[in-house]
Amino acid sequence: MKQEMYVVIIDDDSEIIEALAEMLTLEGFKVRSYQRAQDALSSLAPESAAVVLTDVRMPKMDGMSLLNRLQLLDSDIPVLLMSGHGDIPMAMQAMREGAYDFLEKPLQPEYLISQLRRAVDKRALILENRQLKQNLQQLSGIDKFIIGESASIKAIRKQVIALSKSNVDTIIYGATGAGKDIVARALHQYSDRRERRFIAINCGGMSESLIESELFGHEAGSFTGANKRHIGKIEAADGGTLFLDEIESMPISVQIKLLRVLQERSIERVGSTQTIAVKMTVIAASKDDLEVLGDQGKFRKDLFYRLNVASITIAPLSERVEDILPLFWHYVNKACLEYNAAMPVASAQFTDLLMQHTWPGNVRELKNTADRFVLGIEQSAVSAVNADQANYEARMVQFERVLLEQGLKNANGQVSQAAQLLNLTTKTLYRKMKKHQLDKNFYK
Repeated sequence: MKQEMYVVIIDDDSEIIEALAEMLTLEGFKVRSYQRAQDALSSLAPESAAVVLTDVRMPKMDGMSLLNRLQLLDSDIPVLLMSGHGDIPMAMQAMREGAYDFLEKPLQPEYLISQLRRAVDKRALILENRQLKQNLQQLSGIDKFIIGESASIKAIRKQVIALSKSNVDTIIYGATGAGKDIVARALHQYSDRRERRFIAINCGGMSESLIESELFGHEAGSFTGANKRHIGKIEAADGGTLFLDEIESMPISVQIKLLRVLQERSIERVGSTQTIAVKMTVIAASKDDLEVLGDQGKFRKDLFYRLNVASITIAPLSERVEDILPLFWHYVNKACLEYNAAMPVASAQFTDLLMQHTWPGNVRELKNTADRFVLGIEQSAVSAVNADQANYEARMVQFERVLLEQGLKNANGQVSQAAQLLNLTTKTLYRKMKKHQLDKNFYK
């Protein structure tokens, strides 16, 4: 259950607290107020759904000391400091020590409300990510095998449990990278065939002669290069599950032979007349509608009807947004184990990009992003995720930062001279330096 977010206001001036609480309540925020930093600190915990707005100059424990204590308690709690005596060095120090923002009194209501809303959204997202990680660790059974919270994934889990008990041939539909192989393995894992082999073959890109040999096997000397007997995939799957991925690309001549196998549950190796009985469940996967391909003469209708005892359709990831973060953290956990890496922390910006992306490569693309994230290539991962959704505002902010840095560099860190070069007032330049966390001393 989601926690209700609230803003903690801390100021030793009761009139300021009253004015801020009234304004923020009218703007829809839930508010808790304290005149002593220690009291506010005692009310907070690592999982508090809180954002902190605190004065800097207070008796006993000041705002900077509170910031340091909150960093130890939970470094992801956004802390906005406010001061009527603020200056650039203090602001820079606060930002370096983890403050979300540093605000000068008298406060500008529009900017304050905007920053608080951003901070609340960030905190809510962080808590949601933590809950997702915790939920993943607690998953068991098929919930751990087929990950997701969307209605379509929940329905698929029920279908898998039902079909795995009946051992019927099944077609799985889904776009490239949607996870058809995972559903196929789940159908095997939860059946009474789980102790026998799961044999997978990708029908795409194989020549007719090769796929026939791979499926049915061959005897030594049956064709050039056949130096010894080869057991085919169908025979190897006896007693278990045969998974035929991209079956829509299987040559028509092989489809005819596969149909005979499904009807008679027996095979003959290439170059042999001996009949070998096989007992197995066949799962086929396709990105295209096999019935439509049958109407077009591109897939045998009789094979389609034979396979289509049951079917499962996996929606693309773009249609099940609720599954993006659970899947992402699932693959992050796997990547951490594979690469012997520590669990990284996702920024709110990065998680936003994950949710906004359309994922044309589906779960496979998401897994690759998780791998890059764990390997520390976060910038590349962000670029890959959002390459087609470049944010205009973010680009403009970056452009402004570059201009400011160039001006400070050309003026050797002299703010008044840099302001003249940039055609800005000194006050405006200081404000923008604070916004971009730029220290004039760095450019001297």
